[in-house]
Amino acid sequence: MNIKPIALTMGEPAGIGADITGAAWQALRDTDCFFLIGDVALLPTNVPVQIITDPSEAAAIMPNALPVLQRDFAAPRQPGQPNSTHAPHIIASIREAVELVQAGKAAALTTNPIHKKALQDGGGFAHPGHTEFLAHLGATNDVVMMLACDALRVVPATIHIPIADVPSCLSRESLAATIRTTDAAMRRNFGLSAPRIAVAGLNPHAGEDGAMGHEEITMITPLLDDLRAEGLTITGPLAADTMFHPEARATYDVAICMYHDQALIPIKTLDFASGVNITLGLPFVRTSPDHGTAFDLAGSDKANPASLIAALKMARNLSNERTT
Repeated sequence: MNIKPIALTMGEPAGIGADITGAAWQALRDTDCFFLIGDVALLPTNVPVQIITDPSEAAAIMPNALPVLQRDFAAPRQPGQPNSTHAPHIIASIREAVELVQAGKAAALTTNPIHKKALQDGGGFAHPGHTEFLAHLGATNDVVMMLACDALRVVPATIHIPIADVPSCLSRESLAATIRTTDAAMRRNFGLSAPRIAVAGLNPHAGEDGAMGHEEITMITPLLDDLRAEGLTITGPLAADTMFHPEARATYDVAICMYHDQALIPIKTLDFASGVNITLGLPFVRTSPDHGTAFDLAGSDKANPASLIAALKMARNLSNERTT
C-alpha cells in the first residue's frame, strides 16, 4: 500500500474516539492507511498498535496494527470522565496533524470529537470550536461546515444559534460568502466543474410571496440573482419542505440551508450513522464524524464506528479529487 496516510487526531480520550478508532482500523486495514496522533496507553487493549516515528512508516504497518505517532498524555483514560489535564495534549495533536498535512506528510486530516469545556478548562482553548481552531491554523476566516452522506450534502448558513437569532444573523454578505465558499469547494474537492447549488428559503414555503415573511424578497432572491449573473448554478430560494425527497435531491449537488435544523434533520434522517462533517474553505482536507464524544457510550464497546469510517473514506476521496 503505497499511499500517503491520513492523519487522525486523538480527540477527547474520555469519549468514544479511542473506541471507534480501533474499529475503524479493523474496517480499513486492508484497503486504506491512516495513523493516530496520540497515546497508546489511552487506547483499548484489544486493538493491536505499533508506534511509528514518521507518517511514512504507517503504510507498511497498517495491515497488522494501528500505526500510532506516540505522544504521551498526562493521565490515564477514564471513559466518560474528561480530564482537563489532557487538554494541552489534545490541542497539540490537532496542531501537529495540521502541520503534517500542510507539509505533505499526510494526505488529509480526520479529527476525533473533542470536548470544548475540558479544553477551555485545561488548555485555555480560545476558540468556539474545532472548526474555528482549524481555520486559525489554516490562516483563513472563510470556512463553511458541510454535512455529507451518500444521499445528500447540506451546508447550514448559520449554525449553533437560537432560532430567534437566525434572521438577524443572516446577511447578504454572510450568505454570499457561504455560497461562494461552497461553490469553490465543490469544484476543488469534489471535482465538479459546475456544481448545482440549491438554496432553501428561510420562511415556510420560501415566504410565499411575502405572506409568510419578507427575507426571501428583500435579501435572498436578489442575492441569488446576482450570484447567478456571476456564473454560479443556483436554484432557489426553495421551500425547504419539498427539497429533500429523492426526485428533488437528484437536481442538485449541495443544498444551502438557512439554519441548523433545516440542514441537519434531513441528512440525519437519511443516514444517521454515517454522516460526515467536512470543513470547506481550509487549505487542506478535513473531515470528522458527525457526532460528539458520547461519554455515555465510552468504554462500553457499543459505540458505532460508521461515521468515523465514513469520515476517513471521505478524507481519502476528497484528497484524491482535490486540486491546488
